[in-house]
Amino acid sequence: MTKMTQKKKPLFLSWLQLRKERALLLVAIAGISFADVLMFLQMGFRGALFSSAVEFHNSLNGELVMLSGRSRALISLDRFSERRLYQAAGVTGVASVSPIYLNAIQWRNPENKEIWDIYAIGINPEHQVMNVPGVEANREKLREPDTVLFNLGSRREFGAIAQRFESGESITTEINERQVQVQGLFKLSPTFGINAYLVTSDVNFLRMANFRRGGLIDVGVIKLKPGADVQAVLAAMRLRLPNDVKVMTRDDYARAEVAFWNASTPVGYTFDLGVVIAFIVGAVIVYQILYSDVTNHLPEYATLKAMGFRDRYLLIVVFQESLILAALGFVPGTLIALGIYRITNIATMLPMAMDLGRVVFVFVLTAIMSSSSAAIAVRKLQTADPADIF
Repeated sequence: MTKMTQKKKPLFLSWLQLRKERALLLVAIAGISFADVLMFLQMGFRGALFSSAVEFHNSLNGELVMLSGRSRALISLDRFSERRLYQAAGVTGVASVSPIYLNAIQWRNPENKEIWDIYAIGINPEHQVMNVPGVEANREKLREPDTVLFNLGSRREFGAIAQRFESGESITTEINERQVQVQGLFKLSPTFGINAYLVTSDVNFLRMANFRRGGLIDVGVIKLKPGADVQAVLAAMRLRLPNDVKVMTRDDYARAEVAFWNASTPVGYTFDLGVVIAFIVGAVIVYQILYSDVTNHLPEYATLKAMGFRDRYLLIVVFQESLILAALGFVPGTLIALGIYRITNIATMLPMAMDLGRVVFVFVLTAIMSSSSAAIAVRKLQTADPADIF
């Protein structure tokens, strides 16, 4: 046997062994695909959690954000005096400041009259506070009394508002028993804690949320002058302001939100644990398949050893089998996951989307999963002794 033949033989032999037991091959592919789908889903939900949680944060039109010192996340805000925001306006380098009111209020579905909590965002319509196309395009309409912009990403329990508005229908409903009119649409994805948003003016917000009083705000957006040093302004602001408020960059604000969901709630841990469990399930399936294959073909492996093939050669055969199984199971697993992502996005409006980084990461996990299983299964192969079998 030539050296060239010896180099080609392991892969050829691996494929022949897998193809011979076609039922076992299909079971292995299905098992790996199932594990891959589970990993994709856990990562998809985790990614949707984080990306939806920071859409509001990333939309803010300012380099710095002010919050109460006791605020933790968008669903765990504390209010602070608006005066703090105007104190920050006196720091050198600040171009403008804008207060934002946030609160859950009661929205009445205009179709079936059911009442649902909706998350209201109150902004000053004189300022471009949010870089959301629908909000900016309809900002002037918010100057009118009792007008709101409705979220395209809202779930169906709030009514078919977007479809009716786009068809030209005038939509009037009640918020906290106050009649309001929908004057436009915008898009923010719902989160794991917020089912829907609406945007209105700060004046309208205080009318609708009559349990709130003016002067206490939830978020302050600080826009700097062109060329201003963000870190220098931030440091000066922190020296000037008392510790009942905290100021951070917009990016740090988004990172703090992700950290809250990942570390302060069980949600992030649950999805990480789901990936680990899926990995273990896949590893067990591949191990069972490879162990059965090695056991069933033990006489053949012993014959090859008697012919002079070393253990290393036979180990390569088994490892190649594991990688072939990983590749064959990964393709249908990815396609199935893409379909489930799409269905989940339509059903929940969560931003479930596949990206190249996730695909590569799951493929690497699949290869490690299969190789680890092969490493355990080949221990049986190392005990194959021609003298014992014949």
